[in-house]
Amino acid sequence: MNTGSNEPGEVAVASNETGTGEAHGEQDRGLGSRAPEFIKARRALHLSWQVGVFIIGFAVVVTGIIMLPLPGPGWVVIFGGMAIWATEFVWAQLVLRWTKRKVTEAAQRALDPKVRRRNIILTSIGLVIIGVLVGIYLWKFGITMPWKLKDQ
Repeated sequence: MNTGSNEPGEVAVASNETGTGEAHGEQDRGLGSRAPEFIKARRALHLSWQVGVFIIGFAVVVTGIIMLPLPGPGWVVIFGGMAIWATEFVWAQLVLRWTKRKVTEAAQRALDPKVRRRNIILTSIGLVIIGVLVGIYLWKFGITMPWKLKDQ
């Protein structure tokens, strides 16, 4: 097996020299359909398989998009739908690889002591500003519940 990468920090893509087309492990898998061989062998069946995978992935992605403004794990559901699409479509596999690489880079940056210190300082400043604004509001208007109406 040949592995190689031109860029530092980039995931090496493995090529299979046996010629069997079989890949071992998640990183070694090539791009393309993950459908069973008997489905890929029949064009009409494979096309209907792809349509089914697309529809299921689309439904999951749309559910995730709906969950973004609502309570729920919207982004997790969207990436779940992308993972469903990635079982069949190369473009989704490439998007997921790019996303995984960016998330890993962001996690590494977040572990940097300078970045952590900056984030803690900015969060503290933000909390102080919010506290001051809440204090000013309470001083000016006091604590009154909006649903309690004064008797007229």
